[in-house]
Amino acid sequence: MTTEPFLADCRARLAFDLLSNTWNAVVLRALREGPLRPRELRGRIGGISPKVLTETLRRLRRLRFNGLVERQAYAEAPPRVEYRLTPLGRTLLTPLDTIGAWAFEHGDEVMEAQARAVGDTP
Repeated sequence: MTTEPFLADCRARLAFDLLSNTWNAVVLRALREGPLRPRELRGRIGGISPKVLTETLRRLRRLRFNGLVERQAYAEAPPRVEYRLTPLGRTLLTPLDTIGAWAFEHGDEVMEAQARAVGDTP
């Protein structure tokens, strides 16, 4: 595997792919305190539809991000499902906190730049 960040097989692209989806980092951070059921997770996040949450959880469990979130189904009536970070998923919390701190510090500047850009569009 190469270390060139723009080549298809570069490991850095895993991080870029992870951050390219709006909800991935949000769901990972919401699970930081421990296991949550889907309804609890939606309540903690806010603004995410059940469908999008399901898609995000599936994506974080499978595909290129396999191993960040695990699903625990309980054989109860009614059925109960919880999601939690795996040890690998927990390793992303510090980098996500760093990005969050950057956004907190520079968020006003970014929003101002975006507002200016909207005014510049024809």
